[in-house]
Amino acid sequence: MRAGPSQEEIRRHNLGALLRHVHLGGPTSRAELTSRMGLNRSTIMALTADLTAAGLVREELPRETGRAGRPSLVVRPESARVYVFAFDVGVDRLVAARVGLGGAILDRRETVRRRGPFSLEEIVGPLAGFARQMRRKTRPDTVCVGVAAAFSGGVDRGNGVVRFGPNMGPAEDVPFAEEMNRRLAFGMPVKVGNDANLAALAEHSRGVGVGCRDLIYLHGDVGVGGGIIVNGQLLGGHAGFGGEIGHMVVNPKGRLCGCGSLGCLEAEVGERTLLEAAGRVPGVPRGTSRTGTGRDSGGSQGPDRMPGVSRGAGENPETPLGTVSVTADLGVDGFETAGPGAEGRRERLIGRDAVRAVVDAADRGDIVAQAALSRVGDWLGLGVANLVNIFNPEMVIFGGMLREVYLGSAAQVRSRLAVDALSASREGLRLRTSALGDDATLMGAAELAFAQVLADPLEALARAGS
Repeated sequence: MRAGPSQEEIRRHNLGALLRHVHLGGPTSRAELTSRMGLNRSTIMALTADLTAAGLVREELPRETGRAGRPSLVVRPESARVYVFAFDVGVDRLVAARVGLGGAILDRRETVRRRGPFSLEEIVGPLAGFARQMRRKTRPDTVCVGVAAAFSGGVDRGNGVVRFGPNMGPAEDVPFAEEMNRRLAFGMPVKVGNDANLAALAEHSRGVGVGCRDLIYLHGDVGVGGGIIVNGQLLGGHAGFGGEIGHMVVNPKGRLCGCGSLGCLEAEVGERTLLEAAGRVPGVPRGTSRTGTGRDSGGSQGPDRMPGVSRGAGENPETPLGTVSVTADLGVDGFETAGPGAEGRRERLIGRDAVRAVVDAADRGDIVAQAALSRVGDWLGLGVANLVNIFNPEMVIFGGMLREVYLGSAAQVRSRLAVDALSASREGLRLRTSALGDDATLMGAAELAFAQVLADPLEALARAGS
């Protein structure tokens, strides 16, 4: 029979738990930590003393208490001293950041990535260069405790090999982690995860999903990815490729997907489909959208028996299902849709800027943009309804490009849910947009990099300093 945990094991566990509270929750008083962790005051004092001595946290008097008596010291993460490197490899951009304990972005670099086939050097070279630049700017007393990357593709969690990435060009069995390790030579392994999976973890731990045990995160970046949190844990699947929501077939006779199938969710709601339907792809007339078999599906209202529903004026896409309030103002400054040269400017936009411009045009009354959002929103609603029926989440979060798509088509998504999701499964369901915005994937990579120091702070710090 296995013996119970030793006192040292319990201590190390408690050190990690306390550091996690401060890392995710920000500056926290000793009294609050005592309440949250269910430990006595002397134990909390001893734990904070150990973490302070290690340079992971510091204690200071609160700025204001408003209470009589001796104030409880506040424990703050040493964000400027302890940091990780986080990388985000997207379809259109490469981002590198130095993120401090507590989640503060201390430094960052970003460059545009050319779409299409790529070599490892085209991705690893800029990222490694950015990391070295940022490292040279750090103080001598700082310490890096982890390195991780979010990659837009299926990643083998055991070795960091990118097994597939249909929207990144031919990307099969790419040894991304190995090459990053070689180029960085920081003395610690580079961890790699799927971008949508990591964004789901970030939203769950420090975004709009905090406190939610069961959620689904949908991420748009040309295609569609996803992350599923069940009972507080990421659903990774047997080999770590779980959550490929974008390749759930919703329309068997639909558009050709980059993975080779017809009618995947990402083929019906992705960037190209929306831009084609809105007439913002060169060579495609406004109001049409091509299927995988070459048929024009511009007049489609989405799945059968669901009439098109116009975007409801005054409807807030983030209110509980069945309620009405004021629509959120996107505040996006899109391009002109009329006047000399407008068509040329429209055709040059790609990526999230192009999607935001379509939503902005629909807000300003462009009927073709409105129809495009209606069609895409209906298919998106069908995909969400399927997920709700299978997983019964408490929350569905729309991130990346899908944040704008959802805000522009909330009426269609909610109407489709009302028709196709079981009433019991959708009861209490909250539809939300990402709180972390375009940095959700980057912050997910940072959390992956911090995982070891949060699990065993003193051991991880010792390894990083050796």
